[in-house]
Amino acid sequence: MKVGLIRCMQTEDMCPGTTCFKVIKEKKAAFNDISEDIEVVGVNTCGGCPGKKSVTRAADMVKRGADTIVFASCIFKGTPIGFPCPNAQAMKDAISKKLGDSIQIIDYTH
Repeated sequence: MKVGLIRCMQTEDMCPGTTCFKVIKEKKAAFNDISEDIEVVGVNTCGGCPGKKSVTRAADMVKRGADTIVFASCIFKGTPIGFPCPNAQAMKDAISKKLGDSIQIIDYTH
């Protein structure tokens, strides 16, 4: 699995992504059932509200080898501030529409 990770721009100053990288490396949480090796191809933010840049950034990570786009838990779950992104589903839908069914999308990391 080759992962492109998208995180919230507004939480990047309070979260270095440590737990996201740890659960990917240790195959825990959202990656619990993954048997193959996992490689992080790239990490980027959504670009800020309302997340419009997430589509082009996800597409760019796919061009660079990602076969799976993963939203960091700050997007759908609101970790660490307890405020999920109000644009999360719209971002996911737009990315899915742009990239098609051949790219897997995971809603959270931990």
